[in-house]
Amino acid sequence: MKIKSILAKPFAGYIHKQIRKGMETAEADQQAIFNHLIKVGTKTLFGKDHDFANIKTYEDFKKHVPLRDYEAIKPYIEKIKQGTHNVLWKGQPIYFSKTSGTTSGVKYIPITKDSIPNHINTARNALLCYMWETGNSRFSDGKMIFLSGSPVLERVGGIPTGRLSGIVNHHIPKYLRSNQLPSFTTNCIDEWEEKLDKIVEETISQNMTLISGIPPWMQMYFDRLTEKSGKKVGELFPNFNVMVQGGVNFEPYKAKLFESIGRTIDSIELFPASEGFFAFQDSQKAEGLLLNTNSGIFFEFVPAGEIFNENPTRLSLKDVKTGENYALIINSNAGLWGYNIGDTVKFVSTNPYRLVVTGRTKHFISAFGEHVISEEVEAALLQAAVEENVPITEFTVAPKISTDAGKSYHEWFIEFENTPADIKAFSKKVDDNLRKKNVYYDDLVGGNILQQLKISPVKKNGFIDYMKSIGKLGGQNKVPRLSNDRKIAEELEKFIN
Repeated sequence: MKIKSILAKPFAGYIHKQIRKGMETAEADQQAIFNHLIKVGTKTLFGKDHDFANIKTYEDFKKHVPLRDYEAIKPYIEKIKQGTHNVLWKGQPIYFSKTSGTTSGVKYIPITKDSIPNHINTARNALLCYMWETGNSRFSDGKMIFLSGSPVLERVGGIPTGRLSGIVNHHIPKYLRSNQLPSFTTNCIDEWEEKLDKIVEETISQNMTLISGIPPWMQMYFDRLTEKSGKKVGELFPNFNVMVQGGVNFEPYKAKLFESIGRTIDSIELFPASEGFFAFQDSQKAEGLLLNTNSGIFFEFVPAGEIFNENPTRLSLKDVKTGENYALIINSNAGLWGYNIGDTVKFVSTNPYRLVVTGRTKHFISAFGEHVISEEVEAALLQAAVEENVPITEFTVAPKISTDAGKSYHEWFIEFENTPADIKAFSKKVDDNLRKKNVYYDDLVGGNILQQLKISPVKKNGFIDYMKSIGKLGGQNKVPRLSNDRKIAEELEKFIN
């Protein structure tokens, strides 16, 4: 055992103990964070605009601060860009995290001196919890890869600006720098396929022990490794034993990733975003991700069906229930207030508070009143794929509204590892599974208003080619699971097998 793994164990024990303690004080910690946010926010431009001086309770807060998306906070961001201080939070942000929105174009999300520890420490805590629970510290002695955006930062309004993963790259502890791959030079390459080839070149002969990234892009990396070597990833990297992933639901990708590795290994799931690091997998034994209740973010939860209402129900942590779908709202020491991040979650436990990510508030299909969500389509497809032993590479779903005598239906664009021998039988199995999960969809199909879903098989690497065609091929971009229109579907029609 090498020195890093030896030294990491007592630190892992300390952090694990702190996190367990935090499970018992989650509601009190949330109240303390709320009080601190209001105290600091009172002195900001946003706080003055929303009369923070008269906010004493959460009920007061809901009356003074409406829910908002990026468009509603953008005027304040523009003031920050112009050099104004104390706009959303004290002083100025130390970074802008640059991200793309579907309606807002480029978004600039503030990261402050107070909020940066949330982004840095949460991933560390997830690894240390894993280390403490499993006793596996060997990965800390080998090479680790974090598939990330470029660490090269531009300046917007004088503030360093870039992709979140690129910003975080600047804060990797010195003791891990010698373990980190790819090189800084390779990480700075913007063109994704060129970058991927360089990553393969730099890592193929190394002692890789931990690999982290968004699942579809880890799969691209694994495929390139196998193409170049003719070997399974687990054969190339015999000491590779931990995979860290987040950004999308892992389940649809798991079977193919493990098949590419050649064996099952431990995985750790994270729930990060430019707006904050919200939850992480703290245990290999428990379902769900532990909510980050003591890390500078005060959480609110809106029943998902109400998120687009004029006055939706807003709940604090103590009022949530298991099994309900909620839109996640944050208030943070980055200066985000009543901010709808666009994700939906469902609690699987309230002691401690653990959740699963169920989809996006804007990613659903309700062209016919069915309101099908990501969680339902992923589960319906995964169940059929497991039963039929059909690995799925990628998929998305869109409505097909009939303009003639035929009935409308949901069209599923699926890239299979191996296309099922009987695609109609497979389609029916997926359709039956979805009908069991969504009563509205079941009523529409059962009542002959909709016909059974249809699958359009996408050619090999079709989704990669699609992302390339729209200029979004890269480690941080992903295909929406659901669309309520045909914009993505019309583009994908060019890549049908």
